[in-house]
Amino acid sequence: MTETLPTFDDVRAAAERLAGRVIRTPLLRHRVLDELAGATVLVKPEPLQRTGSFKLRGATNAALLLSPEERRGGIVTHSSGNHGQACAAAAHMLGMRATIAMPADAPSIKVDATRRWGAEIIPFDRHNTDRDALAASLAAERGATLIPPFDHPHVIAGQGTVAVELIEDAAALGLALDTFAVCTGGGGLTAGCVLALEALAPNAEAFAVEPEGWDDTCRSLQAGRRLAVEQPGSGLCDALLSKQPGALTFPINHRHLAGGVVVTEAEVFRAMRFAFEHLKVVVEPGGSVALAAVLAGKVKAKGGVIGVVISGGNADPAVFSRALAA
Repeated sequence: MTETLPTFDDVRAAAERLAGRVIRTPLLRHRVLDELAGATVLVKPEPLQRTGSFKLRGATNAALLLSPEERRGGIVTHSSGNHGQACAAAAHMLGMRATIAMPADAPSIKVDATRRWGAEIIPFDRHNTDRDALAASLAAERGATLIPPFDHPHVIAGQGTVAVELIEDAAALGLALDTFAVCTGGGGLTAGCVLALEALAPNAEAFAVEPEGWDDTCRSLQAGRRLAVEQPGSGLCDALLSKQPGALTFPINHRHLAGGVVVTEAEVFRAMRFAFEHLKVVVEPGGSVALAAVLAGKVKAKGGVIGVVISGGNADPAVFSRALAA
């Protein structure tokens, strides 16, 4: 699949294509965060995106590149929530049908938001269903185009616009990144961002951050090949429960990442609470792991500049209450 890997040119083209269609989220800073990290920390808050996560970028970029005939057939995907909502929103914007296969136990806030965009939702058993096969079957039945959650060149390129904006806005402040921390599931956001870093901030070290028990990228980086999750952790970080790095995302991430970091549930809750109290941003568990790694001292840039992506904010109210009470 090497020939299909996206490049920074694809990321740059995606940034131009998405201008005015997605929100250019701001950079956030806080004195307490800088003091705790011993560095200048620049936070990219994707919960402020139109669908509450970075996923709108990749889904919209992929949808915009469909031919008129493909648009008539609509789109299909599988998702625990954020990508499904993003595909539904992109389809709504372009007047297309969207069919989203979602785990039956997906957070209701994500299911309801996806349905509000007019998508058809097909529930499935998270533990006993081959979601890729299900999505492919649905696409074939409907004559639709499949837009995978992460392992797709146009999706990866769209997600990379997160880092393009962060680096450009940091430069406007006279700052250059030394370190970059990004939430990692299947690796689409991570891959797009490291392509941008390679071109725009080549001296910055990038770290993939995963929740405990879902450290397939971390272990794969150490092994030099794609490994699957061996002993899954809890479902707290539902947005990051990919069982294996992507066939497209891993070659990119293996080439560019400085390493992988794993955070605990307690560290996730601390980051959610910190973002709410100090940054005034609601963050879902999976969206908080990169911030959690910085707060825990697992990603460092002593005296330097750290870029941190908060990837999503579609938090289940009950889970968010647990975080505030922890």
